[in-house]
Amino acid sequence: MIRFSNDEITVTKNIADTSAYVFVADRERRAGTNVADISKRSLKSSARRIVAIAKASQPSDVYAPLPEGPFGYDPGLLDPPLVSLYPKDLVSYVQSAIEAGKKEGAQRMAGSLIARNGKVTIQTSADAFASAKKSTLELSVRAFGNGLASGHSTSISASEKEFDPRSAGEEAGRFAKLAADPVDGSPGDYPAVLGPLVFADLACQCGRLASAFYVDIGFSFLADKIGQNVASEKFSIADDAAMPGTYGSFPVDAEGLPTKHTPIIEKGVMRTYLHNSTTAKKFGVKSTGNAGLISPHPFNLVVEPGDATLDDMIRSVDSGIYVTNDWYLRYQNYRTGDFSVIPRDAMFLIKNGEVEKSIRELRISDNMIRIFSNISRLSRERKWVKWWEVEVPTLSPSALVEGLKFTKSSM
Repeated sequence: MIRFSNDEITVTKNIADTSAYVFVADRERRAGTNVADISKRSLKSSARRIVAIAKASQPSDVYAPLPEGPFGYDPGLLDPPLVSLYPKDLVSYVQSAIEAGKKEGAQRMAGSLIARNGKVTIQTSADAFASAKKSTLELSVRAFGNGLASGHSTSISASEKEFDPRSAGEEAGRFAKLAADPVDGSPGDYPAVLGPLVFADLACQCGRLASAFYVDIGFSFLADKIGQNVASEKFSIADDAAMPGTYGSFPVDAEGLPTKHTPIIEKGVMRTYLHNSTTAKKFGVKSTGNAGLISPHPFNLVVEPGDATLDDMIRSVDSGIYVTNDWYLRYQNYRTGDFSVIPRDAMFLIKNGEVEKSIRELRISDNMIRIFSNISRLSRERKWVKWWEVEVPTLSPSALVEGLKFTKSSM
């Protein structure tokens, strides 16, 4: 990990971590624990302890056995190429991003780079076994201009070939320069152009809350929506852990099942929730290969592209707002999808199809279903996004959303 600020590297860390997760089920009674010491003696002791805890725990309302193996897994996902962890290579990525941002007009740059090589081995008592490598590169870069002006961009990849720190630095620097001298925006309902970082945050909410666990406990605006329209017909999103060469790809879920492409929403219609064996039994369906032993989860979210460009969408707006980044998305009601989020970094007022000026001090306060239903256009260009606000890697276009509600920020 490398952290940098004021155009200089300030922190570097090399982390080597080995641990085990032990999960047991005694019919409806379940328990799990992390184990840092993976010696045979420690693992046996931990297994005995966690079995005792499971036997003493409250039973769940449904029991499903683990899927019976053995299973076959995609060899390309089991053994992908590793990324370089040499400090010279990683420092050059950071320097490339800083130089590109400064060239675009930023006064100073900051951010972080995380490079990982790992190996995950999964074995179950139902004869499932897999040992898979995993490599990722993740850059988050922020550029600062005059006064309150700033811009943000990211680059993520599972390979050095697809990693592009220079483009991320350029985009952040360009936004910081354009965002100079922001003025307070006016609250209201506006057509809004949402850049990939913002739309990825919203799309990620769809993926996360499509988990059958959250649906079951009432923490999802997608509950009771199978077969119903939940978005514009222009919006489709799937989980695709089997997509080779991508940041979130992985061959096996936590129960040992092979992963796959799973449509969540197709042309605005809710198709399926994400399941492990337990939630699948409760809902009367098959597992989608998305275990989490307790909560199913997406691996790699893919939003289908549209037919527009970002410039096309801006030109189509008479009076609206262009948002490039956001943070601190919080729900007022998970079940209905009412939420608010703060636009961050560069935000612009659009007048007569052109970016007129930089604005600030607004908050998006709206409803997830309403926003996805009000998508009128999506861009052809897509960007892989993962950072602090977008926890699941998401391939996201830009989006034009009609009538997005902006309120006055209290920050």
